[in-house]
Amino acid sequence: MRVLVAEEPVVVWERPERGARGPAPERSRGQITRAAVRLADAGGLASVSVRQVAKELGTGPASLYRYVAGRDDLVDLMVDAATGEIDLTVALTGDPVTDLVALATRTREVQLRHPWLLEVTPEAMRVGPCGLDYLEFALGALAPVRMTGPAKLEAVAVLNALVAMVSRAALQSFRSPSARQSAQAAYLATAAGKGAHPLLAQALTGHPEARPAADPAQDAQDLFERVIRRVLAGLLAPGPESPRPSQG
Repeated sequence: MRVLVAEEPVVVWERPERGARGPAPERSRGQITRAAVRLADAGGLASVSVRQVAKELGTGPASLYRYVAGRDDLVDLMVDAATGEIDLTVALTGDPVTDLVALATRTREVQLRHPWLLEVTPEAMRVGPCGLDYLEFALGALAPVRMTGPAKLEAVAVLNALVAMVSRAALQSFRSPSARQSAQAAYLATAAGKGAHPLLAQALTGHPEARPAADPAQDAQDLFERVIRRVLAGLLAPGPESPRPSQG
C-alpha cells in the first residue's frame, strides 16, 4: 500500500514565478501584486481575493493559480511590496534612537498610505525580500548598542508594533468623531474635573487634545516622535542580559 505524504508548505518566495506547466505566461508576479494593492487601497484588505484580482486583470481565477497558491500568497506579496516603499537608502547617523525614530516615521508614512497594512494579521515570520532588507537596516541602526541579537530583534518587533498602534490611532483621528466618541470625551473631561481624580485632571492639563494646534499634522508628528523616543530609550537601556565590557 502506498502511503501518501503531505507536501511541506512552501512560501511564495521559494517557488518559481509561475508554474512549469501550461501556456506561456501572460502575467507577472509584479502585475498581480500591483493589482491586489490597488484593490486593497480602494476597498481594504477584505476586497482582495484571487477571484477579484483576476477580475481586475481581466482574466480568469484559474490562470492566477499558476503564479500564487492562494490568498495568503497575495497578502505576502502585498505586504512585501509595501515594505519596499520604505526608504532604506537614508544614511545612518550612528545614533540608534535617532535612526530608528526616522525609520519609524518612514514606516508610518507607508502605513498611512496603505491603511490595509494595519488589517493584516501579525505573523512573526511574515517576511519577504524587502522585509529582510528592512530588518537588516534596523539591525544596522542598532549596531552600536551592546545587546544580544535576539534582544535587538525583540526591540525591532516592539518598535513595529508601536508604530502600527500609533498609525491606527492616526487614521482614526482623521475621521470625524462619532456621537459616542464625543460623549466619551465629554464624560472624561467632566469626571476628571470633579476633584476625585486630581492626578488624572493634572495629566489632562495641556494635553494636545485639550488645546487647538497651530498645525495639527506637525503636532501629531511631534507626539509620534516623542513617544517613539521614550520607548526606544527604555528598550535600548543596558539591562542584565547586555554583554558587559571585559575588565582584562
